[in-house]
Amino acid sequence: MRFSALRSQHRILGGAAVLALTQFAASFAGLIRDNLLNRTFPGLSVVDVYVAAFRPSDLLFQVTIMAGFSVALVPLLARYEANGDRRSMSSLLNGVVTVAALIFGLLALVLAIIFPLVAHFFTQFQGETLVLYIRFARIALLTNFLFVFGNAFGQYLNTIQRFWVYGLTPVLFTLGTIAGTLWLTPFIGPYGPIAGTLLGALVYTSVRFIAIVRAGYRFALSWWHPDLTEMGLLMLPRMLALGALQLELLVFDRIASGMTVGSIAVNAYARNFQAVVVGVTGMALALSLFSPLSQAAARAEWGRYRQYLKRGVAWMLLLTVPGAIALVFATPFAAWLIHLQATFLPVFFTCLALYALSIPFESLNHLFTRAFFATKHTTIPAILTVFNGVIAIVLSWTLAPRLGVFSLALGYCIGHIVEMAGLLLLIPREVQSVKGEF
Repeated sequence: MRFSALRSQHRILGGAAVLALTQFAASFAGLIRDNLLNRTFPGLSVVDVYVAAFRPSDLLFQVTIMAGFSVALVPLLARYEANGDRRSMSSLLNGVVTVAALIFGLLALVLAIIFPLVAHFFTQFQGETLVLYIRFARIALLTNFLFVFGNAFGQYLNTIQRFWVYGLTPVLFTLGTIAGTLWLTPFIGPYGPIAGTLLGALVYTSVRFIAIVRAGYRFALSWWHPDLTEMGLLMLPRMLALGALQLELLVFDRIASGMTVGSIAVNAYARNFQAVVVGVTGMALALSLFSPLSQAAARAEWGRYRQYLKRGVAWMLLLTVPGAIALVFATPFAAWLIHLQATFLPVFFTCLALYALSIPFESLNHLFTRAFFATKHTTIPAILTVFNGVIAIVLSWTLAPRLGVFSLALGYCIGHIVEMAGLLLLIPREVQSVKGEF
């Protein structure tokens, strides 16, 4: 890879390299955050609550907001970008932001009010731990409300391939949690990290807004846009898919909350390290390919579309298989990085090894799913993602009495293997059917 390719955001490998670097920076910041959390709350009980508190809010956010943003917003914006029409891009984004904020804001407000009545469905916490969980969950809802705006602005940045700002803003978000843990905890106790997280979300959203304004976006209050009808239809299958994935994580936490203290945190840490490799390799490459694939599909340039996809698969395998192997060998170092207490080490080692097996499969899923999205066909990826979540939940719930927290990592891995096999088998037929529509 030439150095010039690394510097160019408008080449596939260049964009992937930028996203990989920024994802690594975000992951490194996440390691510092986890290390500080473990040092500040060594028993991991507060960390368990902090991790679990975001699951209900994330479920609501993914189903109502990211289902549309991830599947439809980039292809719709790319249609205007392909014609150099930035005014229409601004108009679409304005309508999307207004409608999304109203929908999520109202639902989040209702959930915040009734949360004490439904909290026992999400976790097995009791007493003061349950009270802390409810308060954290309400703050998490406010954090995700800010993300409605931040993620919408991020899709605009992704479409115009401004990957540096897109990739570095998650670092700023994590720095908010770090700052809260360091400087707010002495004054407000266990609320320090989550207050810092809220502050980080505000900075994340503000920086992205400034970046898109400088790139040509023009804000205007808009209550609707004609493309929202198409976006709504495209997002329906994705709502099921993202709902299944978030429900899977929520069920994982509920299962782990009934085990020994620290099980939620240990499982989350193992999954976080796995996500580092997926983010730096698979996710970065899939995101850098999303806009080119979408623009190729919009122009009906199917030869170019296939070329992008084949290159993506080749690079994906070259990066993720060695990455998974390296992660297994780096497990002791990973535990040292997050300052995990010795009593949790054996469980962490096994969990991380199981999660590492899923890295190539999950990475390919990101690529194949976006290849479907680029053609504005969303049903097959949604069905397979739901199937992935069902398999993971059933296996984890069934095996938990015998395998404990290891059942979560095993279920997660098998679910992704099944999803990848389905996408690989069906994508040629799907692309062929789309070609017939043009």
